[in-house]
Amino acid sequence: MHVKFLNFNSFIIIFLGLSFGAAAPLQAKENPAKSLKLTTDVSPIDRDSFDRVSYAAVVKRAAPSVVDVLSTTMVKTPDMSQYFNDPLFRHFFGVPEGPQGGAPENDGGRPHEHRSQNLGSGIIVTSDGYVLTNNHVVEGAEEVKVKFGEPEREFVATVVGRDAETDIAVLKIDATGLPTAILGDSDQLQVGDTVLAIGDPFGIGPAVTHGIVSALARNTNLHIEDLEDFIQTDAPINPGNSGGALVDAQGRVIGINTAILSHSGGSNGVGFAIPINLVKSVAEQLVSTGKVERGFLGVKLEALTPDLAAEFGTATGALVADVNPDTPAEKAGLKSGDIITRLNGKLVENANHLQLAIISLPPGTDVTVGYLRDGKEATVTIKLGVRPASDLQAANKDEGVLNGVAVADITDEVREQLQLPAGLKGAVITEVDPDSGSAQAGLAQGDVILELNRKPVHNADEAVRLSDEIKGPKVLVRIWRKGFSQYVVVDETKKGTPQPPESPSQDDQNQ
Repeated sequence: MHVKFLNFNSFIIIFLGLSFGAAAPLQAKENPAKSLKLTTDVSPIDRDSFDRVSYAAVVKRAAPSVVDVLSTTMVKTPDMSQYFNDPLFRHFFGVPEGPQGGAPENDGGRPHEHRSQNLGSGIIVTSDGYVLTNNHVVEGAEEVKVKFGEPEREFVATVVGRDAETDIAVLKIDATGLPTAILGDSDQLQVGDTVLAIGDPFGIGPAVTHGIVSALARNTNLHIEDLEDFIQTDAPINPGNSGGALVDAQGRVIGINTAILSHSGGSNGVGFAIPINLVKSVAEQLVSTGKVERGFLGVKLEALTPDLAAEFGTATGALVADVNPDTPAEKAGLKSGDIITRLNGKLVENANHLQLAIISLPPGTDVTVGYLRDGKEATVTIKLGVRPASDLQAANKDEGVLNGVAVADITDEVREQLQLPAGLKGAVITEVDPDSGSAQAGLAQGDVILELNRKPVHNADEAVRLSDEIKGPKVLVRIWRKGFSQYVVVDETKKGTPQPPESPSQDDQNQ
C-alpha cells in the first residue's frame, strides 16, 4: 500500500491500491503512434430533477466498464541474518537456536524473494481494450492482469504508458467488443453534485457507493505537486478502489479514484479523485507517444492576497511575479505585474487554476491570454513551449545515470535557505530515492550538483540532459554541501542501504 504522511495529527493519505510489496519496474512497451478514441458526453448535468429513488439504471450503465487490475511483483525481504545471529535478539523474539547455538538453519534471516500482488481497479475506455488506472496500481509490476464480467474473463495486460506526476497509467488488453465507459466533463462539476464510486474495495468484489462532491480543486501538497486538482467526495472509497470510476448521476465518468484521508486505512468520508479532463489529456498522449509533455508559459505566478487584490484592483486572476527569459511569455511581451484574467476566453480564478490549465495542454498549443496591465485590458496569443523536466528519473533511459534523483533550479529562496554563495550555479537535489545508487553513494536532499563527469551543470535542465547522455553505470558527481564542494562516485549497479551524507573533513576544508 502506498502511504505518505501529512501533518494532520494521525491522518494519512492512502493511495488506494491494495499492495503487499514492490519490485523492479515493468517497462512500458514501445508502440507506434496511435490515437485514443474516447466516448464522451459533455452535456450539462440536470440539477433541477427530483431525488432518485434508485440509481440501479445508472449503475447498470456504468459498472460493466469497471474492472479489477492485478499486478504481480517479486518482493525481496531484507537481510536479517545479523539480528538472527544475535543471542539477545533470538531470546527477546523467541527465535530458536540452530544446532551450533547460532541462527536457525532454515533461513537464519537471510534475504529471499516471494511473489506479491497489488489489487486495484480500472476503467475500459475503448471497445478494443484500452484501460485507465492509477500509476501506483501497476508501478513496479512484472505482470499485470485485468479481470471483469459475468462470467469472469481474465486478460494479461500491456502497460502502454505511465505518468507518475498525475498517477495515471494506460493498459491494453487483447480483446474487442468490450463495454466502454462514457466520459463526462469534470469542469462542469459543482460542490453538492451527486456521485457514485465504483470499484473493488478490499478485493471483495465489485461495489458501488453513493455520496456528493464535497470540494473541488483540492490540493493536498503531497503527491503530484502543481498537478494536484483533486475532486473531493464523501462517497465511501477504500483500498482496492484505486483506478476505479467516480461517476455522476447520469453514469458518466468524471474522475478516477486515487486516495483517501484516513486514520485507520478505511474510509472516513474524505476521498480524492483525479478529474477526468486531466486524465483524458494524459491518456491521449501516453497512447499516441508513450510519454507526456506539458505546456509551458514561462512565468512565475503569485496568488492575489487581499492586500495585493486591493493594490491591483482585482481579486480574481493570476499575478505575474516574474517572467523567465527566452520563454513564450517573454516573447509575447508579458511582464511582471500583469494579471492574467482569461485563458482561451475562460475566466482564470487564481494562480493554481491557471497553472493547471497550462500544464494540461500539450506543447505547441496556441492559447489566447487576456491580462490586465495598469488597469487596462489586453489580449495576446501565445504558443506554449515544453515544460522543463525536473525529475532525472523520469527523463533517463535505462542506461542513464542518477536514476531516482529529482532536481530543481536554484531560486532566490533556495539560495537563501541553503546559504549558497551568490554566484553558485547548479541544480539542487530535492529528492533521492532511498533504494537508488545515488542514495547508496550518499547524495542527499539539499546537495547542489555542480558537475557530472567533469561537465559543468548550471541548472536543472542541464542536469537532466547530461544524466541522460551519460551511459554509466558510474558517474563522477561534483556537489556543493555545507559550504564546500566535493566529489562523489555514483554507481547505478549498487543499490540498498543509503550511506549517510558526508561533509568534507576539516583537513580537506582547509586545503
